[in-house]
Amino acid sequence: MSGHSKWATTKHKKAALDSKRSKLTTKLIKTIEVAARMGGGDPAGNPTLFDAIQKAKKSSVTKDNIERAVKRGSGAETGGADYQTIMYEGYGPGGVAILIECLTDNKNRAAMEVRTAMSRNGGSLADPGSVSFLFHRKGVVLVPVDQDGKTIGEDDVLEATLEAGADEVNDLGDNLEVISEATDLVGVRTALQAAGIDYDSAEASFVPDNKIALDADGAAKFFQLFDVLEDLDDVQNLFANYDVSDDVLAELESADA
Repeated sequence: MSGHSKWATTKHKKAALDSKRSKLTTKLIKTIEVAARMGGGDPAGNPTLFDAIQKAKKSSVTKDNIERAVKRGSGAETGGADYQTIMYEGYGPGGVAILIECLTDNKNRAAMEVRTAMSRNGGSLADPGSVSFLFHRKGVVLVPVDQDGKTIGEDDVLEATLEAGADEVNDLGDNLEVISEATDLVGVRTALQAAGIDYDSAEASFVPDNKIALDADGAAKFFQLFDVLEDLDDVQNLFANYDVSDDVLAELESADA
């Protein structure tokens, strides 16, 4: 969930984390299944599937679940659902623009749940195209700073990926975010592997051109909406153009304690 990592690592207690972990596993398996259906079941020849499997492994999805998802998607095993990708656009508290990417086998259910979540939590849906122009499709790779006791810095990542197409490296605290053109994603990921730098995820994402700074009140309201949307089974990814400073995060953590 783009831009949500700082908040997500600080605010949830164990019960909430367990619930979200189960939902995340389900969403990762759906991604694998669709990637295998679209590009075949061989990760070596299907970069999208390769990256989906790597992300699932990093999130502790079992090997058996991964293999079954690949088989369902590729047609080697029956039982796969006919998932469709739908993108909803809207605005949240503070005027934050939101793209809501759903992967669903029931478009009517997805539309109803997204609309209800938005209207009940200070958001509103918008017409197609009225929000998406604020974002551009980019390759995004997340690199953990701490790797087996060694600290990976921005210079290390830039040196490894600049020639492969990296445009910028952003410090997210526990992770470094490598931004590239979507077409350079595989090259950037491969360059990191060649340099011996581990990564948590590599995927095409929607990156906002500009961000809206939120104060503590606006951030609390926005994160509430974000959490409700994230909890929907059909919602696969969320992209938003918000910015929350470390000071505001600290204020929210203090109030949540």
